[in-house]
Amino acid sequence: MKRTLIKISFLTVTLGLMVGGCATTEQIAKIQTTADNALETANNAMNKVNNVQSTTNATMDATRAAQAAADSAKACCSDNATKLDRMFEKAMQK
Repeated sequence: MKRTLIKISFLTVTLGLMVGGCATTEQIAKIQTTADNALETANNAMNKVNNVQSTTNATMDATRAAQAAADSAKACCSDNATKLDRMFEKAMQK
């Protein structure tokens, strides 16, 4: 009798742990919804990052073009200053 009681107690505890330890369909659905929301949020963040990267690349291209124009203008200005200096020196020699 004592062995039977121990076996029944063991089976009851084991069955209770098995049932209590399993997730219900509702819990799994809630977890899936949370995971789907997290994935959607991550995808939205990735899209925003891609948009920012595109804007940054366009800005960098515009900056490089502006720098090239500024360098060209500076070179032209230096050439003009050199020419004016030569003209002034020639005028002073006469």
